[in-house]
Amino acid sequence: MARFASEAFKEWFGYTRRERRSSFILLLFIVSMAGIRFIVPGVRMKSELTAFEKDIASDGSVTVTIQENKVRQRKSAGAETIIDLNKCDSASLMVLPGIGPVLSARIIKYRNLLGGYAEVSQLREVYGLPEETYRLISARLRTDREDVCKIIVNKADYRQLLRFPYFERYDVTAILKYRELQGKIESCDEMVENKILSKETADRVKWYLDFSH
Repeated sequence: MARFASEAFKEWFGYTRRERRSSFILLLFIVSMAGIRFIVPGVRMKSELTAFEKDIASDGSVTVTIQENKVRQRKSAGAETIIDLNKCDSASLMVLPGIGPVLSARIIKYRNLLGGYAEVSQLREVYGLPEETYRLISARLRTDREDVCKIIVNKADYRQLLRFPYFERYDVTAILKYRELQGKIESCDEMVENKILSKETADRVKWYLDFSH
């Protein structure tokens, strides 16, 4: 009976033992090929993603490089520019090394108090400006004495004269008394000769005084 069933089974499927082994090997080969088909696209995708990431990194590097170059160009342009102390604003001054918003504001404020800078060296008088910073920036600055606002000595009152940073109270009092006695004052030299101003003070104020009226 068992022999009959075996022969019937064999007859039904029509496979010998060798044929079944060959069929099994063929099945393994088909499964393997199907697996490779799914795996290879994954490898290709991973490779493509890696290349994409490299492109992004490269683009980012290019952007950073461009931005750095722009900053260098602005600094280079600022280094070549000569700044007029009597016409610049605080933003223009901040391109100078060592000059931030505080010092630039003080430079402008002192300029307004003086009526303009007659000499670049007057920056040494700005509160909080280090000597090292002055030496670093002085070659990149200029002044024009034509832009200085002058005090009409023979008409100015006490407040106008006292507001000027280079005059002390005793200077102002002496000028007004001398003017009252002598009438018109002709020059700084006249005030020095008559002991109204010291030579040092006269040298500092001479660019700011108008004796023509």
